[in-house]
Amino acid sequence: MTILGIETSCDETSAAIVSKKSTDTFATVHTNIIATSLALHAKTGGIIPETAAREQIKYILPVIQEALQKGLDFKIKKNNIPPIDAIAVTYGPGLIGSLLVGVETAKTLSYVWNKPLIPVNHLIGHIYANWLQSTDVILSLTENPDSRFHENDQRDIPFPALALIVSGGHTDLVLIKQHGNLKVIGGTRDDAAGEAFDKIGRLLGLPYPAGPFIEQKAKKGDPKRFIFPRPLIGSTDFDFSFSGLKSAVFREVQNLQRHSGLSRIDSGVANAPQNDRVLDEKTICDISRGVQDAIIAVLVKKTMKAAKAYNAKSILLSGGVAANQMLRDTFEQTTNDQRLTTKLFAPAKNLCTDNAAMIATAAFYNPKKSDWKTLTANPELYFEE
Repeated sequence: MTILGIETSCDETSAAIVSKKSTDTFATVHTNIIATSLALHAKTGGIIPETAAREQIKYILPVIQEALQKGLDFKIKKNNIPPIDAIAVTYGPGLIGSLLVGVETAKTLSYVWNKPLIPVNHLIGHIYANWLQSTDVILSLTENPDSRFHENDQRDIPFPALALIVSGGHTDLVLIKQHGNLKVIGGTRDDAAGEAFDKIGRLLGLPYPAGPFIEQKAKKGDPKRFIFPRPLIGSTDFDFSFSGLKSAVFREVQNLQRHSGLSRIDSGVANAPQNDRVLDEKTICDISRGVQDAIIAVLVKKTMKAAKAYNAKSILLSGGVAANQMLRDTFEQTTNDQRLTTKLFAPAKNLCTDNAAMIATAAFYNPKKSDWKTLTANPELYFEE
């Protein structure tokens, strides 16, 4: 079975060709094309929804054409139908204008080509990036060749599985008993982890999105200089909250600025947004390390606690923040230290961020078809209970 996946929930415009035989454990990516308007949003320090949607209108058809041509050697011509079995599309959550670009395009293609349409929850898509193997992207999961993380073509994901979705908009823990049987056991009460990275990064004068820049700065930072709070790390539930961490960093930066006597932030990064008052490069690195350590500590502690409570046989990392190497290393170290048999899984780093391959893959394991006439975008979609 071959599926054309389409993803336009935020600022990326992506199309992918993914196939899976009924006897295969994992899906195979033949091509995964992504066009992004990130450079435009970096100038403003965040995503402007109207800008994202306008760019996606320009990109959507060329991206689909490229995916079909590279993945199936097929070029769209009049009355010519591609050799696919279905079309999968993200219908929520996300930015309404962006979602409409993908959904309306998928509905039109479903009608014209007479192909089944499978709507996919973007959050579930992130989880199913763990069921991908690829013919055209590098699948190195970790910098450590002896890692406990399992390579995509040499593994089987045992249930029950516990998925940690950690991105700019979401920090969720989801228990997966079987394909199609998901239960949310924890979520964010305010700022998601990725959102905290971005907001703190802006405070430090780092470019958007700030997560990768904070990760790089943290490598040079002193882990003992700034010990920031770990919100809800000791709570009895599995919820997350990072607004308190953001506020603590803000207060610390204000205090440092009052005593610095300097005039602007010098982040050491070209084209970074500049604040009115400055922190030196070492301080930015030290704060970055303190922030990253705090967020990772909460994510790992909560996830490991939930895995034990629900007897999870595997832990799946997903979402853009799952590309953070320190997060992966800490999960690995914690599992080793506690001598757990729970298996760890994570997608290739370039499949952690938004892409159409994960959407197509989720459709294989959750093939709930929809009539193109009735499908609508749902920007507020969460998890169906």
